[in-house]
Amino acid sequence: MNTIPYFVIVPLGVAFLFPFFSRAKKGIVDFLVLFSEGFLFFLALWNVAHAGEVQVYAMGGWKSIGGIPIGIYLVMDGLTRLMLLVVNGIAFWVLLYSIVYMNQYTDPWKYYILFLLLIAGLNGVVLTGDLFNLFVFVEIASISAYALVGFGLEKEALEASIKYQVLGGIASMFILWGILLLYQLTGTLNMADIGRVILANNHPPHALHWVAGLFLAGFGLKSAIVPFHAWLPDAHPSAPSPISAMLSGVVIKGLGIYPLCRIFFNVLGFESILGSLFLGLGGLSLLLGAFCALGQVDMKRLLAYSSINQIGFILIGMGVGTPLGVLGALFHLMNHAVDKALLFLNAGSVEYATGTRDMRKLGGLRALMPVTSTTFFLGSFAIGGLPPLNGFWSKLLIIFALVEKRQYFMALVAVLGSILSLGYFIKIQRNVFLGSSKTDKKIQEVPWVMQISVIVLAIFSIGMGALLLSPFRKTVLDPAVQVLERGCVHYLHSVLGG
Repeated sequence: MNTIPYFVIVPLGVAFLFPFFSRAKKGIVDFLVLFSEGFLFFLALWNVAHAGEVQVYAMGGWKSIGGIPIGIYLVMDGLTRLMLLVVNGIAFWVLLYSIVYMNQYTDPWKYYILFLLLIAGLNGVVLTGDLFNLFVFVEIASISAYALVGFGLEKEALEASIKYQVLGGIASMFILWGILLLYQLTGTLNMADIGRVILANNHPPHALHWVAGLFLAGFGLKSAIVPFHAWLPDAHPSAPSPISAMLSGVVIKGLGIYPLCRIFFNVLGFESILGSLFLGLGGLSLLLGAFCALGQVDMKRLLAYSSINQIGFILIGMGVGTPLGVLGALFHLMNHAVDKALLFLNAGSVEYATGTRDMRKLGGLRALMPVTSTTFFLGSFAIGGLPPLNGFWSKLLIIFALVEKRQYFMALVAVLGSILSLGYFIKIQRNVFLGSSKTDKKIQEVPWVMQISVIVLAIFSIGMGALLLSPFRKTVLDPAVQVLERGCVHYLHSVLGG
């Protein structure tokens, strides 16, 4: 059964149907969007459970002539399956949380349209085997994200949305420029075919280095890697909390980290100089994000800088370039998606119950909001790297990979970054959940529908360390690691055949 097109068709189709349901009861609208995303989550799980050979879907039936692709390909391999699971898994629980949370906004059906378009774009990005359509899907997801950041129409949200849009537009310009240069060099847009032409013709390295620089700048902006991070500390706090969870948990990875990995490992080829660049940028992101987070008083702004800190770990693992480093990076990508989605949803619960994100005005919530407090404790110390929670194991793999590669200084940087991350999460615990309450407002736990999402994500934070054990690792993580480690030659043969 070829399920590839459903990941794009279903969210796009349901999004275009929503205007016809604008006057329907909210319960019907909620059910429709939850059912559609639940279906995609089930398909993602089904594909992971049935991991096997690479599947290629030629849109419109246009395949190849003489081994040269002439149509648009959608490709399902181990890395795609992992990313689809992350995107649709997080999206489902965020949507469940949104049912109650978004009641404080007008026209929630418009929110659902934008959310589904965001999912369609993200699914398309991880599935496409064509560079220009990668750009198209990136733009679909990005434009939806710009609108969702400013959905509340408050001054802060609109300012952050415009800033995100301007810098995102610059990123898109770099990406499109890189695609045009690569097309000029190779005469094709199919990613596997680009790799074939590069290997066959041995193009001048300086030309490909220029293309690589454009892609690094463009997708670096999308993923908020230092020094391309300026938009993120404004966008994450200003957006509705479910969108903050999507931005941090999924969007910066789906629109930034994933394309970087796919293009550099499977299309252009991973070189030692690129690994050094990844290590350097990852180290900067890790340290700057942590130090900036320590100085914040806005709960969501602190979590935003934390995302920059944690993206640094992923980039460092990729920069090592060894199987152990890539394993640690992909595992940390999954862990960060779960844990940071959990933390932003919890921050939304705190704001929902108290009306503020300012930690100077909070305190004593542990007794008043026990579910939110407990799940935030688990999520924060999980991504902070406290054993035996999931973030500890992915960080440990990355540090071991650095030591194995004799990158001792970067290993110390990673250890320092992990310690600092525990520091800023302890700051939140002390100022928000411990101590005495600083408000006379009657505070109570959020509605049960919102609690379900954070409880489920907290359970994942506790149990995801089991993914390192067989058979889960062989089903979920190893196929994705192998796609990157086997590089260009294996990718082009698996997609084009031969």
